Amino acid sequence: MSENWDDKKTQATQWFRDLRDNICAEFEKIETELESEKPVGKFERKPWSRDENEEPNHSGSILKGGGEISLMRGRVFEKVGVNISIVHGNFAPEFAEKIPGAAESKGEFWAAGISLVAHMQSPLVPTVHMNTRMIVTSKGWFGGGADLTPMIENVNDTKDFHAALKACCDKHDPAYYPEYKEWCDKYFYLPHRDEQRGVGGIFYDYKEDDWEKDFTFTKDVGTTFLEIYPQLVRRHMHKTWTDEQRETQLIKRGRYVEYNLLYDRGTQFGLKTGGNTEAILMSMPPEVKWP
Repeated sequence: MSENWDDKKTQATQWFRDLRDNICAEFEKIETELESEKPVGKFERKPWSRDENEEPNHSGSILKGGGEISLMRGRVFEKVGVNISIVHGNFAPEFAEKIPGAAESKGEFWAAGISLVAHMQSPLVPTVHMNTRMIVTSKGWFGGGADLTPMIENVNDTKDFHAALKACCDKHDPAYYPEYKEWCDKYFYLPHRDEQRGVGGIFYDYKEDDWEKDFTFTKDVGTTFLEIYPQLVRRHMHKTWTDEQRETQLIKRGRYVEYNLLYDRGTQFGLKTGGNTEAILMSMPPEVKWP
């Protein structure tokens, strides 16, 4: 990997850290705004490292670097994780074949990113996922997006979430939103059930057109998420819900589990490169049911 990537890696890493801090601060503020007998949630941070790794793991990859898990359980957020990671190493040969530029880099890679999943106490507040990342092999690119999974769909929430993401995309290129929306719909799909995981959003990957332009867009995706999602939380978090709605929520979460364990590329990437299992499976809900 070329030395000229060093400054770019530093900039991206700092942004992911800053975005993590801003999201955690806003979510902790939301926790204080709900009157409840339950304690106000606070994020607990847990660093992890693989710097001692010298030998290939079970999949044949070597992973070094580390990250930090930020996890909160509270009165509004039943479980929310906001994780960052900065890792490097070598892909196993069979995995390197699937990653752009990895064959040319002889399996060497660097990756950094932020990953967030929020499971809410109220079934009226939608679950959300957001992830942005930068990966370098012999090539360097950005990927990520944000998508919404309501337990009980609210058409206004869906409309406003998509409108915010469209406005974000349109600032950079009017062609982005329709392309990335369609990509999201195809990506977050459960073929064994023939259904979408949620109501979509945007998803993009292998974005390597112009580093400055792509980095600016990736930052705007994170900023847009931080603007729109708290609005949706505050819109519904004070409302009461029924036992029947809670039951619907728990069953819907089962679909989330099925998708992340069976199909999610981020989960597969983390497990195959020897990432931190606790961080990788942070997306699992705290309570779930299957009918």
